[in-house]
Amino acid sequence: MEENDYSWIKIADSANELPWQSNQMCIVEADGKKLTLAVKDSQIFAFAHKCPHASGIMADGFIDPAGNVVCPLHRYRFSLQNGRNTSGEGYFLKTYPVKQGPDGIFVGFKKGFFANF
Repeated sequence: MEENDYSWIKIADSANELPWQSNQMCIVEADGKKLTLAVKDSQIFAFAHKCPHASGIMADGFIDPAGNVVCPLHRYRFSLQNGRNTSGEGYFLKTYPVKQGPDGIFVGFKKGFFANF
């Protein structure tokens, strides 16, 4: 999708002002929606607040060495890049694009009424 297909919501001026936990994740709210952020190799990723399987809080999980976010409840693994379930159960974790620049950190939401359900 093109950058213009998204509404960009500012979540912080810099990564330093975000409430990072020791597992390199945090919970933020953008456009009335709770999201989880994670840092891997100096890149910020945004994805759903809860696991699509059993609603585990994703920020309570961890990032594995392969760069997957791991749910704390049943250890289901999801790609940070695209939300694909990498442990084989067939679920999909909603992901959101992130832009970092001199103006701040922004999360992208698809434009359109049904785009972010």
